[in-house]
Amino acid sequence: MSGDKSKGRRVRDIPPQRIAQLNSGAEAATLAECLAVDFAALMGSILPEIGDDALAEIRSSASTGILKRMSIAARVIGNRLGPSALGRLAHHPSDTARGWACFMIGLAEDMDLPARLDAIRLYADDPHFGVREWSWMAVRPHLSAELEPAVALLSEWTADPSERLRRFASEAIRPRGVWCAHIGVLKKHPEIALPVLEPLRADPAVYVQDSIANWLNDAGKDNPDWVEALCARWIAESGTPETARICKRALRSIHPET
Repeated sequence: MSGDKSKGRRVRDIPPQRIAQLNSGAEAATLAECLAVDFAALMGSILPEIGDDALAEIRSSASTGILKRMSIAARVIGNRLGPSALGRLAHHPSDTARGWACFMIGLAEDMDLPARLDAIRLYADDPHFGVREWSWMAVRPHLSAELEPAVALLSEWTADPSERLRRFASEAIRPRGVWCAHIGVLKKHPEIALPVLEPLRADPAVYVQDSIANWLNDAGKDNPDWVEALCARWIAESGTPETARICKRALRSIHPET
């Protein structure tokens, strides 16, 4: 995640009054602000009917990792308030609240993969960097579990006018990824993802280029020869500055001296 770095890079640097704003529903401007949010305080503020026992459960998970806490919060909201809470969170000013909505979609038991991707699309295209990250993290286990259908569906996203949605298609199925479980099948067989990677090999958006390069850098940890061969072919077939940039970054771990 990345955001406006002008407002403090560490949680301890954030003024108390700003913490109070975040816990009341203000949108975070930096990763540090995202991590500083008191989930119980925010939930009590924006969903006051949730109940003290629910807030106590949220407080008891305060020392766990952020990804697990997001999932716990979404489960608690869904169990206590039901699916109708999703609509209240979807357009809330708080990026954390919108992130909870992402994880409610991820936890929903009555969605097939196409419906889940349709539901997460709003959040994958969110203006806030944090919500966009939560969107793919929330549905990644389902993409991993149905990998080939997921790749087929995500390949359609690569033609979307929104660079955020094109980036989601790649980022959601990175073999190693960040803050998430690896996808073992893609570590062994990265070629499965080519229907997503190929259309983005000369994407004009740096945001997408970086994701493709990071995807291939992940793959290069286990299949360096495959990544080198793919980049060589892309450069030969495409020859654009965008492709050259992607390939240079993709090969940074294989050839760190270049």
